[in-house]
Amino acid sequence: MIHLTRPDGSRPQDFDLSRRGLAAAIFFSGYAAYALSADAEPIHTDEAGLITETVLSPAADRALPAYVARPAAPGRHPAVIVASEIFGVHDYIKDICRRLAKLGYVAIAPAFFVRVGDPAPLTDFTAILKIVNAASDPQVIGDVAAAIKFLDAQSYVDPHRLAITGFCWGGRVVWQACETFPQIKSGVAWYGHLAPDAGEPADPSKFWPLYHVAELKAPVLGLYGGLDKGIPADQIEAMRAALKAHGDVGSQLIVYPDAQHGFHADYRSSYNAADAKDGWTRMLAHFAASGVGPA
Repeated sequence: MIHLTRPDGSRPQDFDLSRRGLAAAIFFSGYAAYALSADAEPIHTDEAGLITETVLSPAADRALPAYVARPAAPGRHPAVIVASEIFGVHDYIKDICRRLAKLGYVAIAPAFFVRVGDPAPLTDFTAILKIVNAASDPQVIGDVAAAIKFLDAQSYVDPHRLAITGFCWGGRVVWQACETFPQIKSGVAWYGHLAPDAGEPADPSKFWPLYHVAELKAPVLGLYGGLDKGIPADQIEAMRAALKAHGDVGSQLIVYPDAQHGFHADYRSSYNAADAKDGWTRMLAHFAASGVGPA
């Protein structure tokens, strides 16, 4: 069932059928069509012992939908913001939220692309990029702020134990969020871009993590693939050097030599089970070391 809730409680207009129907349609039921491998056997995490719902958080320009999975057990739990790939909140991202919820976290995945469309069912990459590129950095960071505000208002969240993780496009969001919000205590970026590609025109409105290392407010664990053609090794080494230059001893970059981009995505041909498992273990340890592990 879809539950539309606000930090200050539901309002009558939330239960209008047209609004509820729109919210239910926001999250694609299935895996991203463009990247789904015919041979994939994605992990499926059930909802036993969990509460899953669609919520609305108050962004600057609209109510922002987000998928939430959380423990059904009472009490205040640590929370993790989950930033999606370019394919939005599809079954893989929802399953990530449920995996975290099974471990005792409240996991929230905002619909960053909702203003333009849903990239998950599309097979035309140009159309996907059109949707993704419409989500500006100021809008995205505002949406992260909306998720933080929502979590802070919930009786089931410990607002002092907040982390963020993200994949590909969402990996860059992790760096950006940890360089922006002091409320976030820990970040794990899965193959998130660090700097513009060689020859890419300068764009002052674009946020690149490498250039904002001095602003880091929380330690980030970066997980990268040695075979990733989109994130060259020299960018990773430049980030390592920048972290060292600024005395950041809490952040760390791990490179898996045999892993491609998207190595954690179990619905894609790039999936590397061993490296995905190791990265997940490192992520949980990083959260715990930063004080945002489950009690």
